[in-house]
Amino acid sequence: MKRYITLALMMLAVVTTQAQEFGLSFSYFIPKNGYFSTPISPFSIRGLGFDFNRYLALEAGASLYRMSGLNMKDLPFESKDPLVGPNFTIFVPVELVLQFHGQKADVDIKGGAFGFHGFSQHINYGNFDRALRKAEGWEVVNSDFSFKNKPGWGYHGGAELTLYIFKDVGVSLEANYLVGESKFPLKGSYTGGSTTLETREVEYADAKIDFTGWEFSVGLIFNSGNSGPSAPKKAMKRKRRRR
Repeated sequence: MKRYITLALMMLAVVTTQAQEFGLSFSYFIPKNGYFSTPISPFSIRGLGFDFNRYLALEAGASLYRMSGLNMKDLPFESKDPLVGPNFTIFVPVELVLQFHGQKADVDIKGGAFGFHGFSQHINYGNFDRALRKAEGWEVVNSDFSFKNKPGWGYHGGAELTLYIFKDVGVSLEANYLVGESKFPLKGSYTGGSTTLETREVEYADAKIDFTGWEFSVGLIFNSGNSGPSAPKKAMKRKRRRR
């Protein structure tokens, strides 16, 4: 965990000296068949990068999320409830941004790839056992698994609208849809039944954590100097956003 904290602090130090815009926003991740999750402040900085020209930019960043619960896929059974979590997840997006600047508003269309890695992982045995019980048609199930936690990747797309209520102050609304996965092979056993109990040894080598869902954010943008929506953009660093 120390290396992730060090990385976040280094990014914060660099971007503080270069940023022409800065902001504070509140971001939330709503995973598919998962639980509502939030980033951990101050270890979430987004919008790092540079402009190729007035209309095209490259951005990156990093967020440390507290994931309440994520689902899994490529199992021989399905669950509508999360099967792993809670855990901590470092999320690093890299994206191309198509920028449209107006007198009172900016619109950004975004798309790219991301990497992520969860640590302090836990299996949600309550939901896992319920899914096994339903799949087997049993009345009771008690499972015990070991797992291999691996980093994952995916792609995303979305848009951001910034409305300038004053010359140097704007309100931003952003939404991104994420589709990603990470390998999470499981090996273990479960015991259960209805009238009699039996134990089965199983291995789910193809199991994956499903990192699919919507990321939403609402924030305030503050411009320093003459970097408002109608001002020329700098070649370096477009903006900084702490979430």
